[in-house]
Amino acid sequence: MNGEKNLDTLLKKLQPKLNSGDFVFCTVASIDEIGMEALLLIFKEAEGTTVIITKETADNLKLNYSFVASWITLKIHSSLEAVGLTAAFLTALTTNGISCNVVAAFYHDHIFVDKKDAAKAMAVLQQLSK
Repeated sequence: MNGEKNLDTLLKKLQPKLNSGDFVFCTVASIDEIGMEALLLIFKEAEGTTVIITKETADNLKLNYSFVASWITLKIHSSLEAVGLTAAFLTALTTNGISCNVVAAFYHDHIFVDKKDAAKAMAVLQQLSK
């Protein structure tokens, strides 16, 4: 099943959803101590392996992090080939002084914003889809 490519449609049907919980980005030598069920994301970089996990999991494992995020999912099934969606929501968030980290998965785009900016980010994204 292919995702939506039309930017106007993507923006109209963003349907941002604020997921519950606090999330953190950590770097680890091995994911073995974490367990696949606790991993939201894993990405291997030259400098180390980055994971996104709940703050609770990181605290339990005594992992270091410096940023506590809220996770917003754009519920529209966007194509990985869509042009302009990321630029559109990044521009809207930037204009409102909101920093974000983006993960594009097969079905949806996921945005991680500072916990303190979650409500504001949701309002901006909802406004963008009007």
